[in-house]
Amino acid sequence: MKTYILVLNLILSALLPLAANAAGFLQTRAQDMVDEGGNKILLRGVGLGNWMLPEGYMWKFGDQADRPRKIEKVVSDLAGPEYAKHFWTEYRNHYIAEADIKRIAELGYNSVRPALDARMFLTEGDSPVFVDEGFEVLDNLVKWSKKYGIYVIIDMHAAPGGQTGQNIDDSANNQPELFMDKKYQARLSDLWVKLAGRYKDESAVTGYDLLNEPLPERTGAAAKYKSQLEPLYKQLTTAIRAVDKKHMIIVEGANWANDWSVFSSPFDGNLVYQFHYYCWDHPAVLKSIQKYLDDRKRFNAPVWVGETGESDDAIYWATTEYFETNNIGWSFWPWKKMGAANGPYSIKIPAGWQAVQNYTEGGSEKPSTEAAQKTFDELLQNIRLENCAFHPDVVNAMFRRTSGKVEAKTEKSIVGQR
Repeated sequence: MKTYILVLNLILSALLPLAANAAGFLQTRAQDMVDEGGNKILLRGVGLGNWMLPEGYMWKFGDQADRPRKIEKVVSDLAGPEYAKHFWTEYRNHYIAEADIKRIAELGYNSVRPALDARMFLTEGDSPVFVDEGFEVLDNLVKWSKKYGIYVIIDMHAAPGGQTGQNIDDSANNQPELFMDKKYQARLSDLWVKLAGRYKDESAVTGYDLLNEPLPERTGAAAKYKSQLEPLYKQLTTAIRAVDKKHMIIVEGANWANDWSVFSSPFDGNLVYQFHYYCWDHPAVLKSIQKYLDDRKRFNAPVWVGETGESDDAIYWATTEYFETNNIGWSFWPWKKMGAANGPYSIKIPAGWQAVQNYTEGGSEKPSTEAAQKTFDELLQNIRLENCAFHPDVVNAMFRRTSGKVEAKTEKSIVGQR
């Protein structure tokens, strides 16, 4: 009798990550990442963007709300400061929850890269203090990830002062002030030491991504400050190693992570080099990664793609195949966002969102407090995983899986059916 089962590699890829952390800490061994048993691990993950660091483009907002501090102001201005406090607590509790991590593991991923905004962990001003809420949110993520066999790569997406002077680092003054004022580097070091001290014995945390996409060329920031980048990485690593000698240190080049001319030679025995890879050309074309492969050989250290995505299924299939053929793991960006079908999950746009969006674009008509609160309340429901739309084709493309059924004529003979 004919029976039908799901595609076998889909089942296997969902089950394998459950034991991912059983062998303890990951570490580098020449050009590979390995567990404590010496088994090679290739990280295949998703970036948890728009959670601890909201990004305006994922809210479909205009320039007046293109970064966390401006988005926070919009919510407060429209719905009131008391409501805003409630909103952000609920948002952080539900945008990424245990259900998301469980689902990430079920789909075959083995890692997540949460994007951190330093302001969630350390206040600004002349006398900064640590903020409990940020650490508690991250603690929950680590706990869930450990439960489901998922590795966590902590990504400093927005450093104190800002490392890019752009919206992605929550910059206050559109300047890379991290490199302009040493006080911000001291604060960044203090924050990394705090994080390292908290997770030094936690094997579910696999590495510290010191600084996301620093110093873009187009603004002139790279030309002015990139000579400071590797020395800053060395300074941060020295501070971290005083409290944590186990975790991998992950460094990104200048100019959106991709200018590796800033690197001389490995300065730590557990170091990973990261680049980011997006295909936005028309027509789409795969860009060579040979320069990173050459540097990998020169450094004799692992290379990892910390961000890739924001395109279409054909590109996803081709890029992850390209990476893995060259022994490079990857992290897809992002896990979910609003009203888009080119990621694993999509958040439904709330009714009334257009009025909020218009306001962020300089529209003269301001939604009423009641209307704004109703719209934001709906968003808080829509962000929950069970209310999001799943796009299996996106996930299948990343893992080069064909959807469909497998027909088993006998227990020993399985023939694929498209």
